[in-house]
Order: sequence, then C-alpha cells, then structure tokens
Amino acid sequence: MSRARPRPGSVRSRVVGVAATALAITALTAGGSVAAPGAGAGAPGQGDPYFPLAGNGGYTVRHYDLDLAYDPATRRLDGRAVITAHATQGLRAFDLDLSGLTVAGVRVDGRAAHWTRRGQELVIEPARTLRRGAAFRVDVAYGGVPEQVTDPDGSPDGWIATDDGAFVAGEPQGAMSWFPSDNHPLDKASYSFEITVPSGYTAVAGGVLTSRHTSRGETTFRWRQSRPMASYLATATVGKFDVQRYTTRSGIPVYNAVDPREEKGAAPALARIPDILDWETKLFGPYPFSAAGAIVDHAPDVGYALETQTRPIYDRAPDVGTVVHEMAHQWFGDSVSLTSWQDIWLNEGFATYAEWLWQEQHGGRSAQASFDHYYALPASDGLWAFPSADPGDGAHIFASPVYTRGAMTLQELRDAVGDRAFFTILRTWAHGHRYGNGTTAQFVALSERVSGKDLGELFHTWLYTAGKPPRP
Repeated sequence: MSRARPRPGSVRSRVVGVAATALAITALTAGGSVAAPGAGAGAPGQGDPYFPLAGNGGYTVRHYDLDLAYDPATRRLDGRAVITAHATQGLRAFDLDLSGLTVAGVRVDGRAAHWTRRGQELVIEPARTLRRGAAFRVDVAYGGVPEQVTDPDGSPDGWIATDDGAFVAGEPQGAMSWFPSDNHPLDKASYSFEITVPSGYTAVAGGVLTSRHTSRGETTFRWRQSRPMASYLATATVGKFDVQRYTTRSGIPVYNAVDPREEKGAAPALARIPDILDWETKLFGPYPFSAAGAIVDHAPDVGYALETQTRPIYDRAPDVGTVVHEMAHQWFGDSVSLTSWQDIWLNEGFATYAEWLWQEQHGGRSAQASFDHYYALPASDGLWAFPSADPGDGAHIFASPVYTRGAMTLQELRDAVGDRAFFTILRTWAHGHRYGNGTTAQFVALSERVSGKDLGELFHTWLYTAGKPPRP
C-alpha cells in the first residue's frame, strides 16, 4: 500500500434465483446438522494479535469462485461465492468472514446448511459433520449494498462506492465487505471472478481476463487468478475505464484500466511498467505472476494505492515511485505474504526500499543518502514513535515507522553484509517463500545464514527497540 436491476436471464437474476432457492431449502432444514465424535467448531479467528477475528480456524481454502453482479446506479451487489476448502479438523461448525450484506442461503456439499450471523462472522453448521482431511464445498448466496469497512486508523477499506462504480481494495480487513472468506493472509487460495455490470462499464480483477461477453445491456467479465492470493489482495473494481493491453518484451501480458479523468496524469508512470518489471526482476528474481498492469481510478477521497495482486489499484494518477513501490509488493507482500499483521514491515519496508533503490540506480540520490535524510529527523519525530516490527496495534500498521524505518533497517543490513550478500538475501527470500508466507524471525535467520554474520543486535535495535537508534 502507498498510503442494475435484474433482467430476465441475466447473471444477476440467476444469482438472486439461486439465493432464493437456497434460502427456502435452508428454512426447511435448519438445525439438521449431525454431530460426530471428536468434531468441534472451527475457531472464529486466526489469532492475529491486531485483528483477532480475521480469518478462521478448522479449514483451509483452496479456491474461491465469485459470481458477482453490480449496479453502480443503485450500488447493489448480488453475489454467489463457491468456496472449495479442506478440513483440518472434524467440523460440526465453521465460520466465514462477512460484514453487512444479506445472506440468502448456504449449502455445504450440495446440502442446505444452518447458518447464523455474529458480527463479522457467518457461522455455518453443515447438515453432515465434516471429517478431518475431507475436501468440501461451500455455496453462499448473498446481496445488498456493501458497506465499506473503517479501519482502526480511520481509513476506508473494502468495497468503496465511487461516482462511476466502485474502488475495491481490501487491506487489511475489507474483503469481508464484498465476499465471504477466510480473511487472513495465512490462508491463500486461487480465484475465479465472474463480474456482470451494465454495458459501458468495465469490471477489473486480478490475474488474466479469460472472456468478456455483452448481452441484453450487460457485460460479463471473467478473470482467473491461478496463483495463491490473500483475500485482501483481491479486487473487483468497477468504473468507466479506458483500457490498454499489450505484452512486454519478456512475455508478460499487461492490462491497464484508467479513469479518463486520470489518464493524462497517469500516462508517464504507466509507460514505465515494462521497465520497472524488468528492473525488479533483475533485483528480486523472476516475476511471480502471469499478468501485470494497473487500475487507476478517480477516487480522491480514498487516500491510498494498494498492491492488489498482479494489478495494483491507485486512487489517482500515480507517479513512478508509487508504481515502483506497488510493483515491488508483487514479490514482497503478494507472493511472499506475512503471517501476522505485526510483521507488515516485511511488506512496506521492502517496497519503500525498492523506491530508494530505483532512485539510486536511475539518477537520483543513493539509498544511503535517503537513510541519512531520514536519520537527521529529531528524536521527537513520529518516525521514531515505535519500532518497525512492533507497531502496537492495527491503527499504526500504515505509519512511517513501518515504511521508512523498515527501509532504513534494510539499508543497515546492506551496510553490515555488503551488496553481494544483501541482494542474495532479497532474492533468496523471494524465492524460498514464493506463493507462501514468511516471518521476521525467518528473515533474520536467512540474513545470518547467507552473510555468515551475527545480526541479532542490528535487527533488535532497528526492528524492536523503541525510540531513535544511536548513530550507526
């Protein structure tokens, strides 16, 4: 992060019809779950210290198939989420994260399931208990006017209505505002999106556009994200966009969707995407995904950009530094994801340092000069308010100590181990945790293994010690 009404035969009609049928069946069979010895309820959260109800226990998700229909005029979203999952324990009940919206019906493995709402938790009791190790399928029909989530720092998050559609960016909590999910980066899955909007609008998700079809005044866009993705990195942004498509020299298909009001301002930075991809590939290793691009919306009240997987979303025309930052996240944050929001410096510190490296290698000031610039700030400055790897709570995970002090930590590491070992560490981190997750402790261990040095004091000082560190 850088800080229509239903028509007969339409997807919207089909989604609502499925929902109504599921609701009727559920009403007849609610409470029919059968308990089995040893089966229990999955935990209502992953235990994240900052967002304890984010995610759920008892299962892992393999794939989300999202069938959505959105009418910008009424701001109504109708959806059907088909979730393929794997039980990690016997389950007589389990949760999905979903805030707002109205659930019309739930089915598990084709059978109507009993369900209840408890705040952001959709609690589901299958008709038959799920055994440990079993694959199962959850089908949720839902709809309504999505309500954006307000994060602890006051920022809007999730499905954010705009004057011509919706800006959809889910970090850290917002995915639950538009689809039911295991909403924590620990549980990554592949995705399929089928998004129907009135003709004249464009619906953009991550991954590859597999088809686009217009019929009876509506257009359906189908997108496929085959690599594992955290739920907060999903998007289904809708607007009246100008679309640019091409393939880079290295064979990566690029899809840019730009609000015409931002097109002139965005053009210089978007034109650098192929160069940025090539440059970051040389530094960090092979690009981890099969597509790239950008969504540039006109949403000035949002106040940030987000590294939505393969196709970052910008609330206004970005500059080159911001594109470098969000593209770096494709390695650090998207392919390699955090395990706890406390470790978000692994995302933001790395992407900020990528900006410093770009400046250093493209005629700007060196990364050391950037370090010196920020180190000159007085001890009373907010940069030193808390250590990078211990923001304290969810209200501070997007503050300058995470971004700038995180980048300063990497410059300290580079000074300590030398360029050869430092860039080997970055590439090894990106490769070794590709499509998975990583922790600060694992990064420290990797740095010591590659460099052959004891770096405990360095990381303790810069990641975990409050206040301005002594002059290096």
